[in-house]
Amino acid sequence: MKHYLLIAVVLLSFPISTTRAQTPDVMDIVVKTVEAMNYAGGDVKARIDMRIIDSHGRERIRQMTMLRRNETAGYGPQKYYVFFSRPSDVKEMVFMAWKNTDRADDRWLYLPALDLVKRIAASDERTSFVGSHFFYEDVSGRNIDEDNHEFIEETDEFYVIKSTPKDPGDVKFNHYTSWVDKTAYLPMRMEYTNKRGEIYRTFSVQTVDVIQDHPTIIDVEMEDTAMGGKTALHYSAVKYSIGIRENIFSERFLRRPPRDYLR
Repeated sequence: MKHYLLIAVVLLSFPISTTRAQTPDVMDIVVKTVEAMNYAGGDVKARIDMRIIDSHGRERIRQMTMLRRNETAGYGPQKYYVFFSRPSDVKEMVFMAWKNTDRADDRWLYLPALDLVKRIAASDERTSFVGSHFFYEDVSGRNIDEDNHEFIEETDEFYVIKSTPKDPGDVKFNHYTSWVDKTAYLPMRMEYTNKRGEIYRTFSVQTVDVIQDHPTIIDVEMEDTAMGGKTALHYSAVKYSIGIRENIFSERFLRRPPRDYLR
């Protein structure tokens, strides 16, 4: 009788079947990642120091102030205003973008030397942003509906996501893979693979800080083996939720910068 009791206790102590850990919802991760990277706070102001390093190690410097305003809470339309302060060849140049979630983004570039406002066509969104290794598209980010997203694996630190464009003919890459921090939901690394299966662009985050309760990327690099070299960005004087006026994101303010926000 004692033997039967012992067997019963053992059986009750160990489940007969095991349940696999539930795979996280990939779209939930993607949306949280985009919101953490591009939508923290209702708006944001930041100074950006850009170092463009070519394949021979030569450097060019760009300094700018970025203003960003969300039009809705969470993922949705938003507007960007980037004012260049140095060096002299780009001083007072302005880049403005209206991010749309249902169509291609609207983008403009103001060239003060010519007093010319240039509309950037959707076909040019994956060209170099002011000579750097970042593209115009990288400033506001790709729309999440442009890609099919696949959950690859979960490590101790990261969710690994593979994103494949729904329209392969519209882009140069075959897919990109993101390593998303499981706590902050920031993409700490992104690798772009071309149609030959080679990784040719790598986005990597070096430094993250918490500012006004928002995990914030401070130092990041984009390396491009096709172009050669890399571009490094350093963010400073970051301030969230300062009440940026909507009307500054207009053609009028391309020629008349809002100095009160640029000091």
